[in-house]
Amino acid sequence: MTQQVTKGIRISVETHFEGMFYKEYKMHYAFGYQITIENQSNDSVQLDSRFWEIRDVLNETKTVSGEGVVGRKPVLEPGHSHTYQSGCLLTGPFGSMRGHYNMMNFTTGKKFKVNIPSFKLSAPYALN
Repeated sequence: MTQQVTKGIRISVETHFEGMFYKEYKMHYAFGYQITIENQSNDSVQLDSRFWEIRDVLNETKTVSGEGVVGRKPVLEPGHSHTYQSGCLLTGPFGSMRGHYNMMNFTTGKKFKVNIPSFKLSAPYALN
């Protein structure tokens, strides 16, 4: 598990390899991840949007951004958490992801960024 705390918000990430398949005449490697966002601050916050950098084994980077996570913009009261699952496809058996969430602090009315720690994606059979 990978974890990081930014401004009282703890991000925890767990990953798993889901398998491989052919798509558009290329092999693709499917990875899943579970993220828990825990509010350890004294203020209520809301996740507004996300930004991801996804790198594959050939060091090609793809960026993804959008509103919320998995169709939701969770509000986190102090001491509460939100967990969701998602995934990505790579063209090789190794890669990594990192990014950030844009959040709103309801107490101060200010927006802030919460870093998502860099985490590795690797097919277990490819490790030696």
